[in-house]
Amino acid sequence: MPPVIRAEGLTKHFRRPRRFDGPFGTLRTMVTRQYEETRAVNGVDFTVSAGELVAYLGPNGAGKSTTIKMMTGVLVPTGGLLEVNGTVPWRDRERNAMHIGVVFGQRSQLWWDLPLIDSLALLGKLYRLPGVAYRRNLDRLVELLDVTPFLHQPVRQLSLGQRMRGDLVAAMLHEPRILYLDEPTIGLDAVAKVRMRDFVAEMNRDSGTTVVLTTHDLVDVETLCDRVVVIDSGRVLYDGKLADLKARYAPHRILVAQLAPEPVPAGTRADTLRSSRFPGEVISEKDGVLRVRFEAARVSAQEIIAAVNDHCPMADLTILEPDLEDVVRTLYGDRGAA
Repeated sequence: MPPVIRAEGLTKHFRRPRRFDGPFGTLRTMVTRQYEETRAVNGVDFTVSAGELVAYLGPNGAGKSTTIKMMTGVLVPTGGLLEVNGTVPWRDRERNAMHIGVVFGQRSQLWWDLPLIDSLALLGKLYRLPGVAYRRNLDRLVELLDVTPFLHQPVRQLSLGQRMRGDLVAAMLHEPRILYLDEPTIGLDAVAKVRMRDFVAEMNRDSGTTVVLTTHDLVDVETLCDRVVVIDSGRVLYDGKLADLKARYAPHRILVAQLAPEPVPAGTRADTLRSSRFPGEVISEKDGVLRVRFEAARVSAQEIIAAVNDHCPMADLTILEPDLEDVVRTLYGDRGAA
């Protein structure tokens, strides 16, 4: 089955007038017109299959939102190839729009002064939804996102979390094949974030909706996505499984063990481990808590636990997984050092 999104050598360059400093800078800018070129997206290649839930990550200015805007047809690429559902988005924006939904966390597609229900009714007309289909889809989405309490309030009176739920209803009203989410949880409280993630996961699982997610909240990624595409300075740094990204850039795990009480001097049990053929690295032992680092690809957590327990009986233990934010930071650091 062909991918629903295909990008090959995708580029987008912006040309901006150069501004000169100094007391006569404005005059010089007007008289001597010079331009600077910014490469927002620079030769990006990736594909997305139907039903995938993909995180598209990068620092501010990496080119994430620019890529989303090209996939929606809002921006025309400078070069390369981009197809969405077999359509070139900017050549046939109307056809493309019928099969995609978009949520931008920092802006809304709802009409500010209209009640939410009126905005949704207008969108139903724009998407040419038959009355039965509109009512069915609306009722389902309103129930899933618990929108009923504020359905008849003007959008300007809604909280950020309520407005985002309204935007999700609007984005999914016409049952799109692809949903683009650009910072969908920005500014939301913890409860609203959980509701948002649950809804996205349910749409992907039950309706087979393909989801492309850009976010700085890496909990969104770990909760929802198996695959990540990481870009920086307009280029793809990594494209693969989230688990493989962690294994490659954060191979170590930490075992934190609460040791069973024993009448021995502090540090004795750590020294015992160090002197044995222990497959991990003892970091510390303090106040009866032992910390051990081990490489997950070389030794399993079960083997480490057994090895520790053989020398130092444990009362409790925790395995600390690498933080995704640290993993991505390491990836950017490696890129900068290259």
